[in-house]
Amino acid sequence: MRAAEALADAEVLLYDALASDVIVALAPSDCESIYVGKRGGKHEMPQEEIEALMIAKARDGYRVVRLKGGDPFVFGRGGEEAQRLHAANIPFEIVPGISSSIAAPAYAGIPVTHRDYNTAFTVMTGHEDPTKPESTIDWSKLADPHRTLVLLMAMGNLASISAQLIEAGLSAQTSCAVIANGTRPSQRTVTGTLADIAMICVREAMKAPAIVIIGDVVRVREELRWFDRDPLFGKRILITRPAKAAHEFARALYRRGIEPILGSTIRIGPPDDPQASEAAVAALAPYTWIVFTSRNGVERFFDLLHASQRDARALGSQKIAAIGAKTAAALRDYGIDADLVPKVAVGEELAAALIAATTPGDHMLLFRAQDARDVLPERLRAAQRTVSDVAAYATHAVDDAAYADKVAKADILTFTSASTVTAFVQLLGGRDASLRAAAGKCIACIGPITAAAAKENGLPVDVLSDTADTDALLDAISATFTTTT
Repeated sequence: MRAAEALADAEVLLYDALASDVIVALAPSDCESIYVGKRGGKHEMPQEEIEALMIAKARDGYRVVRLKGGDPFVFGRGGEEAQRLHAANIPFEIVPGISSSIAAPAYAGIPVTHRDYNTAFTVMTGHEDPTKPESTIDWSKLADPHRTLVLLMAMGNLASISAQLIEAGLSAQTSCAVIANGTRPSQRTVTGTLADIAMICVREAMKAPAIVIIGDVVRVREELRWFDRDPLFGKRILITRPAKAAHEFARALYRRGIEPILGSTIRIGPPDDPQASEAAVAALAPYTWIVFTSRNGVERFFDLLHASQRDARALGSQKIAAIGAKTAAALRDYGIDADLVPKVAVGEELAAALIAATTPGDHMLLFRAQDARDVLPERLRAAQRTVSDVAAYATHAVDDAAYADKVAKADILTFTSASTVTAFVQLLGGRDASLRAAAGKCIACIGPITAAAAKENGLPVDVLSDTADTDALLDAISATFTTTT
């Protein structure tokens, strides 16, 4: 939490290769973010320049965050950098991190300590400082069957390390594991013995970044394995909903070991006639009911209300309807409990519920998307209700030159509204191009309206969630893959 606070206040961010994208994204949009990482011996910026840049930016008066992958003091050169800051009289704070040496094994179901197997664990580098005249590693002390060895940066020397441990007396049958991309949806784990783990890594094309675990604690992996058991683990899901609404879904995917690909097809903007929505919110007295069909409409309504120095008390005499649970939850964020929420979140069900709960002549404000379907106002008017259908916001197709590449990387395409489908087809250059891009991928839709839009554009619907929320959509996708794997 302290690290998140520091990132939120950062004016300059210097980040490493292994710093997760979702963590880097915690920095403010106006923060100067500078990549200074190293991968496979390739340095974006030499260490001396990184340290000089930290000092220069701090002396210029900026709040600087130096973001490491893992813990800055565990083979992260954080101690060296802090010494340089001290020598330059730059005040600093150290925020401890979670080292990959314990995080990656935990995500692979391997405890670095276990009472039945070991009394100690050692974290060591498999890549010593190349400028040292000779190795300082005492292999005889490390060849202890009652000690777990955790090796960082060891992939290039794994065969040599294994041979030296065996020569020092450690059994060749000692259990080993290699974990690549630990804690990420791309995590891969292989197991073997000290005698064959290097060969297994070559056969399975295991690549850095990876850590090596040597010790009998590896035996409990199949009992404690949790992260990579989900049927969707390692899958890549394209999120087409607007960026602001995508983050909650993306977090849910990360928790289940699924890689989210942020591929918004639409953005939310003002309607063509913003004065109509402003006028409606300015004069609420004529309305008996106010009807919301999305979270976006709720947020737009209260933005306008607050802009005129009013709050939820302005709704003292009106009854409130929400199309579904997510819209109702958005209202509760503003202190409003909806009077009516249909069991199924579609316009037809909302119209039927409103007709049952109202009388002819009741005046209803529909505060919704500019391009929303006509079924709701038409059915209400046919039942002799007075309807003011006001555009609260409009959806616009985004411009993303890299969109085809994002689609190509995805295993599963998700659509949450008909407008996300329409914009998807436009972004890819039309119906034929979108069909080619989606070929062989699982297509998942929320609700029958979204599914109908997909089918109209020739896209086959493999997964359909009747409940209009992303949790239900994810459950439906998971159920599909559970039955097919």
